[in-house]
Amino acid sequence: MAKIVVLTPSPSDPSYSSQWPQVLERLKEALSPEGFEVSTSPWTDHVQSAEGLRDYDLILPLLTWGYYTDYADWCRACDLWEAEGLPVANPARTLRWNSDKAYLKGLRDAGIPMAATLFVDQATEQNVAEAFDALGTDVLIVKPTISAGAWRTLRIQRGDDLAAAMRDAPQGAAMIQAYLPSIETAGETSLLFFGGALSHVVNKRPGTEGEFRIQVQYGGRYQALPQPPQGALELAQQVLAQFDDDLLYARIDMTQTDDGQWVLMEAELVEPDFYLASDPKAGARFAAAVKARI
Repeated sequence: MAKIVVLTPSPSDPSYSSQWPQVLERLKEALSPEGFEVSTSPWTDHVQSAEGLRDYDLILPLLTWGYYTDYADWCRACDLWEAEGLPVANPARTLRWNSDKAYLKGLRDAGIPMAATLFVDQATEQNVAEAFDALGTDVLIVKPTISAGAWRTLRIQRGDDLAAAMRDAPQGAAMIQAYLPSIETAGETSLLFFGGALSHVVNKRPGTEGEFRIQVQYGGRYQALPQPPQGALELAQQVLAQFDDDLLYARIDMTQTDDGQWVLMEAELVEPDFYLASDPKAGARFAAAVKARI
């Protein structure tokens, strides 16, 4: 029987304690028909030594939520797992690269369409004030390049008191983006791929009027779509073509501009929720990809 371990959050981080166990159960339910032995272990137990991971046929870092609050250890862990040749999927070098949203600069330079974005070493009142004109917008999104789940993500409007608006601004490298108001109406669409093949499509919208965050913890509403909207699959495939590593899974998040162009929000290759509760196949394609990988 193949042995799989799903890496989970640090026991000292309660941020997602009400969410990740539910996601874990859906992953286990998907893998159960294939007869895998599935265990769990906090990723923080494997920063200094790889011994606790050597007996597994596959290591899934799918619940390493909150790694961005302990990023130095996260990078050390990824380097260790790669050096030790552990069977991590996705590859450890991909995990480290994708965990800093600065990777989006490379995709943008390769021609992937995305919202107008400035990458800065630190978000300050001055560079945020200048960004309104630089990006040609009256509303900005400011977020850390190392983050997830809309952590420390701000929406700032021209004319706001910047001192007050940036009280919880990102510390360190950040992205300043032109806000796309379509996120409030059309939402964000995610295409899920397993073993390089499209599995399912989920649309995510804010749960309350005026909200721009679509995560569950902010009331986001998710709906499965029978097929990708026109143009969405083409963008996802364009993004996936940029990656050299053999990916077990990928979630490509995108939205539309006011003129209907699809633009990339994120290429989630580290610890994305697969939204298996919205998958008509309940994760069967994921399990088949895992079986093929092992």
